[in-house]
Amino acid sequence: MDLVADVLELSGVRGTIGTRTEAGGHWSVPVAGCAVAVVHVVTAGSAWLGLQGSSPRWRELAAGDVVLMLDGPAHVLSSAPATSTSVAGPDVVGRAFGSGETIHVGSQPADTRILTIGYECDHTVRTQILGTLPEVLHIRGGDGEGGFDDTVRMLGRELSQPRLAGRAVLNSLVDVLLVQLVRSWLPTRSGHQGTWLGVLADPLVHSAMERLHAEPALPWTTTRLALALDVSRATLARRFVAAVGQSPAAYLTQWRLDLAAVRLRGTRDPVEAVAAAVGYQSVPAFSRAFARSRGTTPGRYRTAARDNGRSDE
Repeated sequence: MDLVADVLELSGVRGTIGTRTEAGGHWSVPVAGCAVAVVHVVTAGSAWLGLQGSSPRWRELAAGDVVLMLDGPAHVLSSAPATSTSVAGPDVVGRAFGSGETIHVGSQPADTRILTIGYECDHTVRTQILGTLPEVLHIRGGDGEGGFDDTVRMLGRELSQPRLAGRAVLNSLVDVLLVQLVRSWLPTRSGHQGTWLGVLADPLVHSAMERLHAEPALPWTTTRLALALDVSRATLARRFVAAVGQSPAAYLTQWRLDLAAVRLRGTRDPVEAVAAAVGYQSVPAFSRAFARSRGTTPGRYRTAARDNGRSDE
């Protein structure tokens, strides 16, 4: 089982092309806060990225670079740090993000091209990967894992030479790009202990979580899980908490309720069936656990989700 893919799928992480920027000479493009995560892919030329604040932080981007920013913070793309030339106003940028159109800016013919992608996810799912990433994740061209640079080049080609079903290809590539960003970043960083990504560093905990994900409805206890893995209960409990920051029981409860929330929104299955599918034989017990996690009962949660247009039906 691929745990990362499992969590990404459940949390509904999806990328869409926000806009493209074609710029030359002196230019700047302010980007307001948007989406859960924003990714800029420099397919040609170079640019500077500045996170806005009392003391803006600047970093240089070159062709092939990809930078991801969590929570879509307000920032600016420009031809130089602190440039005062604001060729594209916020209204132009906002309209482009809404329509997917290209932003043409600058005092000279375009020699810099940037693709901007917005990633969204289901905020109600507690098991998330995006939240474990750094505020700014910058992978330079040539530094990514195998295939990363190929994906960036494919994005550039699809954008510069539109062909049949190009939008479908691009939408697939931006989802691939996110996974490759995570793959490229993980080997360069340590200190995942206590977050979901800690599971990737401990084979025992990884195996334990695979069991929980594969059969969440089984009446798992830490003792039963330890027996299945042929280790002592104390060893499993200690290493699971150290890696993930939760006990096996707490993680299983969270995972079960995430699964239940998605199923409540996406199907018409009776609450009894949803409860049983995630390991609760008692509907009252399921309702109490769900209410503690989501602040409302399963029935009211389903109704609210449908009223907000979140059902998949």
